[in-house]
Amino acid sequence: MTRRIDCPPAPGPLEEYAARFDDLFTHAAQRRGFRDYLAGLLLPRDRNKTLTGLAGAEPVVAAQEAPVQRRQSFLSESVWDAAAVNARRLELTWADAALAPHEGGVLVIDETGDRKDGTKTAHVAHQYLGSVGKIANGIVSVTSLWADERAHYPLHVAPYTPAARLPLGKEDPALRTKPQLASALVDRALDLGVPFRAVVADCAYGENAAFEGELWGAGVPFVLALRPSRGTWGPEEAAHTPAEAAREVPWASAAEPGGWTAVERRFRDGHTETWWAVDLELAGYGPRGYTRLVAATTDPATLPAASTWYVATNLPHPQIAPAAESAPVAESAPVAESALAPADLAEVVRLYGLRQWVEQGYKQVKGALGWADFQVRSDRAIRRHWYLVCCAFSFCWWAYLRRHDAIAVDQAPETAPAPAAGPVGEKRRRRRGGHGGAPDAVVAGGAAAGAGLAGPVDHAVAVLARLVERAPAARLVGAA
Repeated sequence: MTRRIDCPPAPGPLEEYAARFDDLFTHAAQRRGFRDYLAGLLLPRDRNKTLTGLAGAEPVVAAQEAPVQRRQSFLSESVWDAAAVNARRLELTWADAALAPHEGGVLVIDETGDRKDGTKTAHVAHQYLGSVGKIANGIVSVTSLWADERAHYPLHVAPYTPAARLPLGKEDPALRTKPQLASALVDRALDLGVPFRAVVADCAYGENAAFEGELWGAGVPFVLALRPSRGTWGPEEAAHTPAEAAREVPWASAAEPGGWTAVERRFRDGHTETWWAVDLELAGYGPRGYTRLVAATTDPATLPAASTWYVATNLPHPQIAPAAESAPVAESAPVAESALAPADLAEVVRLYGLRQWVEQGYKQVKGALGWADFQVRSDRAIRRHWYLVCCAFSFCWWAYLRRHDAIAVDQAPETAPAPAAGPVGEKRRRRRGGHGGAPDAVVAGGAAAGAGLAGPVDHAVAVLARLVERAPAARLVGAA
C-alpha cells in the first residue's frame, strides 16, 4: 500500500481531530485544505470569514495569493464527499458520552436566512430572511440539530431553492417547500437511529398541516409552536385563538392559580424561574384529543408576548395511558388512543424550552464561525462550506471535553454547559477541526465576552488563537 503523504499539521488539538478525517481525502492537498479551512473558521478575525479572511490575507489585493487559492480549490474544485465528512463528524460526536444523543433530548428543526447579493449564486433569491426579519435578497437553509440541557449540535442542513430559481417555477418537479425539506431531515435522523423525545419547531412549521401530517403518519412525537392569533372555526361565543382560550382559564394569583399549573424551569446558569402552564380546549385541540394545545407563560394574568408560548403536541396527557395499557378514563368522555409515552405540562414546557435555548445560542455561534460568509456560487461549494462550519462547531465541543487532558493555555476561558433530562430512535458520536492562515488579533477577550458564544467555542477559539499567535508567522507566497 502506498504510504500517505503527510501535510502540514493543524495547530494543537485541531490536528488530532482533523487526522480522524484523513481517510476521507485522497490527496495531501485535500487534507491540508481541510485543516486550513477549519482553522480559518475557528480563528478570531476582525472581518467576515471570506476566503481571504480565512487565509488572513488582504481582501481583493491578495485574492490570487496561494493560501487563498488553495482554500478556493478545496471548496469548489477538489473531489471529496461532504456527506461522508458530515457522517464522520457525527460519528466522532456521538463517541463522546457527554454528547451522545438520548431519549431525553429533542430534534430541533430550524431555518436560517442570510443576505446575499445578485442572482448568480445557487439558491439566492428575493425571499423572507429570518436574520433581517423581512423579505430581501439572500439564501435560506433548513437545518436539523439535536439538543438537551447540556449540549446542542447540528445534524444536517438543506438549502431551500425558491420557485423563482427553477425552470418551471412552482410547477417544477424539483421544487421542495421548507416543510418538505424539514420532513426529509427528520427522516434522515430517524434513518440514523438518532433518539429524541420529540421534534420541536417554531410556528413556521407548527402551523403547516403537511409537516404535522408527516410527523403524525410516521408516529413521531412533536411539540410545535403556534401563533397566539392562530384562528380556528367555532361558535361565535367560543374562543377562536390560543390567546383567547388562555384568557378563559381561571387565574387569581400564585396562591390561587385556578386552572394553571406551576412549572419550574431551570436554566444553564443554575437559576430557576416559575412558569405557569395549562392544557387548553380549542376547536379540535384538548387534553383528551389527538393533539393537545398547551399554553405556558410567566404571567397568566397578562400573558406577555415575550414570555408566553402556545404549542401543539401529540404527546398524550399523563392521565391517559398508551392504548396498549389502558382504557379511556370515562365512558362519557372518549379519549384518543396513543402509543407515545405521556408527557405532563412540565415535560412539554421543558421540551419546547430546549428550542429557545438553541435559538439564543446556536445561531450566534454559526455567525461567529462564518456560516454566511462564503464567497462561492455553486450548490456543491455552498453545502461544503456549511458542513465545514458544522465540523468547526463540533470541534469546539471535542476540544472542550478534552480541555484538562490537552494543551495548557494561559487563562483560557472555561464556561461549562449544563446538565440534562427524556423517547424515539437510537445512536451515538462527535465533531471536527482545521488549520490555516496567518493570525489576526487574538479575540479571546472579545469573543469570550459575547453573550451568544458558548463555553466550548470560547475555549476552542482561545486555544487555537494562542497556539497560532505563538507559532512562526506564515509567509504568504505570491501566485506563480
